[in-house]
Amino acid sequence: MDFIVREMRAADKPLWAEMRHALWPEETAAGHATQLDAILESDEAWGFIVETREGVTVGFAELAIRKYANGCESQPVPFLEGIWIEEAHRRIGAGRALVAHIEAFVIARGFREIGSDAYFDNTMSHEAHRGWGFMETERVVYFRKRLAQE
Repeated sequence: MDFIVREMRAADKPLWAEMRHALWPEETAAGHATQLDAILESDEAWGFIVETREGVTVGFAELAIRKYANGCESQPVPFLEGIWIEEAHRRIGAGRALVAHIEAFVIARGFREIGSDAYFDNTMSHEAHRGWGFMETERVVYFRKRLAQE
């Protein structure tokens, strides 16, 4: 199946927020709206939408430039912050088209690698990343310690 990928615009915000909620349901609608505004206003973050040739939106991805990313060799590095494909359109090339577009986008800006991550137990995402040409570089467990406020 053929897909069309394009950069998100302000007019895409309602649909973009809906897809973001499918990927990150713990975030509030207001939180999504604030983050979308920040992405649209940024020179170092982008959203991309993938559609069928008939114009049906089937997914999105967000990309941001990070100062560094675990497992990457260059700094700064483009980082795939999130990617979501509607379940009915998975495993038929929509994600591959989205990632290929993002690769061309960052290569044109002089970058030579893309970072990404997935939760430790999200094996479906691990498999998808490998299918898109990513290689696992390391596994980590993050910790934090709350500090007493005086």
